[in-house]
Amino acid sequence: MVTPLRLYIAGTHSTGKTTLARRIEMELRATGITVARTGGFAKRAAELGFPKMTRHTARSTAWIINATSNAALEAELTADVVIVDRTPYDALAYYLAAVQRRDEQLDSEALSRLTALAQLACPRPPVFLATLLDPALPLAEHPGKDPDWADRAFREAVDAQLHRALGAYAVPHIPVPSEGHAAAVDEAVETITAAWAAAA
Repeated sequence: MVTPLRLYIAGTHSTGKTTLARRIEMELRATGITVARTGGFAKRAAELGFPKMTRHTARSTAWIINATSNAALEAELTADVVIVDRTPYDALAYYLAAVQRRDEQLDSEALSRLTALAQLACPRPPVFLATLLDPALPLAEHPGKDPDWADRAFREAVDAQLHRALGAYAVPHIPVPSEGHAAAVDEAVETITAAWAAAA
């Protein structure tokens, strides 16, 4: 039995992550590979009553990291490749940006626990894409979104915290600028199909 592969896509909101995931999924399915996608856990956390966006706490962050990990493990039961849309490091970045936005003192013990949790929940995959925010691009309007969604400073802080964390914890990843999505899709599909063929 071949061990399922994971592909992670990280990035602050409205930087094309879900579009990337859909395009990669479509390309992989065309080769006969079974694909599953996970995501939407920040929304699910909010539905359960956890705080979100600029109100994120260590508890809400831990829940999202665990939910992301559990969903990926479950998806591996039936899929050859699991695309994780929003990674444990995204949850960590939103938490750090929220603490920064509230101008609060960071709880170093909580950060250590969350970092360890993110590292355990995110084993190094063949492909880890991390979108780069282009502040010059207009933010699409979504009337039903949380007001914090349109907070440009918070969005930029999440982007900065994410890429700082990926660097600080030596997470191998491919930075994806706004104009580089097509190339990222090609590289991801090529890497995954090669890794799958080698393992089969």
